[in-house]
Amino acid sequence: MADRSLRGMRLGSQSLQSEEGVELSDRKRAVYQTDSGETFDVVFSAEAEVPQVWADPRSRREGRLLGDDGVPVEVAAEDVKAPRTHWDMLLERRSREELEELLQERLQFLRARRGA
Repeated sequence: MADRSLRGMRLGSQSLQSEEGVELSDRKRAVYQTDSGETFDVVFSAEAEVPQVWADPRSRREGRLLGDDGVPVEVAAEDVKAPRTHWDMLLERRSREELEELLQERLQFLRARRGA
């Protein structure tokens, strides 16, 4: 048995799947330009919404989307949303009066626990 070698496929080096019957989805290419003038391409699905800003995979710099004419696309003011803070989300759930009342209850509990 030691003098015979095992014959067959090399494990993990080749796939047994074929590309027969596989249809690739439609794609579109978006071109981005960094502040330093470098351009790079990103391929998206045809149905995907192309973002205005994308990070260059090589330099990690932020690039802006270029239009078909090669000019950077302007970001509309209504497209930019201000980030919501934890305080904003808290105020959506409770009023300031409720928060003041909860604060006083918690302070009383902590003071009683400390013995002050």
